[in-house]
Amino acid sequence: MSQHTVTINVANKRLKVACPAGHESALLQAANEINQRLEQDAKKSQSVKSPEQALVMMSLNLAHDLLQTRNDLEQEREKMQSKIELLQATIEQAVNRPKTA
Repeated sequence: MSQHTVTINVANKRLKVACPAGHESALLQAANEINQRLEQDAKKSQSVKSPEQALVMMSLNLAHDLLQTRNDLEQEREKMQSKIELLQATIEQAVNRPKTA
């Protein structure tokens, strides 16, 4: 997959980022998400002293969200697997039931 450079704005800084062809929209959405979170965090907290500190805090929040989502997905996968196993057992019982004449 070929790569080219895309210019994005994050935290009022213009950055050129290598991006695989066809992924430009996702990159721009990611930059937009970062900017929105930084703006929200700036409104909530007056304790952030610098843009770098704000980026670190926002990164920690994103990492936390990612880990929480992974955990939620794993729990959901386990529930689905349990339901599938129950369904398979029920089907096997129905198929293997002795036929009465």
